[in-house]
Amino acid sequence: MPSLKDLKNRIESVKSTRKITKAMQMVAAAKLRRAQDAAEASRPYTERFNAVLGGLAASVGNAEGAPKLLSGTGSDKVHMMVVMTAERGLCGGFNSSIAKLAKARALELEAAGHTVKILTVGKKGREALKRDLEDKFVGHVDLSDVKRVGYDNAAAIGKDLLARFDAGEFDVATIFFSRFQSVISQTPTAQQVIPAAFEEGEGAEDTAFDYEPSEQAILADLLPRGVSTQIFAALLENGASEQGARMSAMDNATRNAGEMIDKLTIQFNRSRQAVITNELIEIISGAEAL
Repeated sequence: MPSLKDLKNRIESVKSTRKITKAMQMVAAAKLRRAQDAAEASRPYTERFNAVLGGLAASVGNAEGAPKLLSGTGSDKVHMMVVMTAERGLCGGFNSSIAKLAKARALELEAAGHTVKILTVGKKGREALKRDLEDKFVGHVDLSDVKRVGYDNAAAIGKDLLARFDAGEFDVATIFFSRFQSVISQTPTAQQVIPAAFEEGEGAEDTAFDYEPSEQAILADLLPRGVSTQIFAALLENGASEQGARMSAMDNATRNAGEMIDKLTIQFNRSRQAVITNELIEIISGAEAL
């Protein structure tokens, strides 16, 4: 049974931890609002941009002269997985859920006879995948010094990805991130970016328009931007999801610390009461012996 001093030290330790988790929760709440606004503001632009590209892609189809980013290499042998997670932990299952989805996809592709390459964005995803898939790593993007993710960061990642595609390093590229739904709900998502893939019905209204210059020329210019745009949107979704997950995790940790303090306080009071009772019994017994 722990001594009164041990219990007192433990109570003080948990109280200190609760102060930290409460402060982290408040910081995450403040950052969440800004990150959520940025993610939600990017969605209309991204959706409309994809709709335009979808309309152009539908009109071009598999015609000769279609951009390589649309038609692909004609093979799907080598897959590049861009796994985007946070640089820091203490955000519940945010990082692990993305890594779990990426790992499952990698094992599925390997089982089907495909070659897998992994480009990581964020330290935590790299650490989570390192034990089982380290031999698949081909690059890493460190954003630990970036306080606020901007389009330039996404453009740099997109440029690297496009250079690797032009060099023939892979046939298909997929980004893995977490789509923000709410503070308590973030959805791990896999989205193919190379060759460009559009949901059914995207851009249907655009197919009736005539374009100048040709659709092929416009696509050749817009598709590389589309890759960076989708990466940027994914980074913004990740940022909101990370803060939401951290806020929720720190709230739970603060509540758990409070419950532990209550239990330890009761245990401390009972132990102290037992000590006082024993001392009284000893005094009474000694007085009676006289």
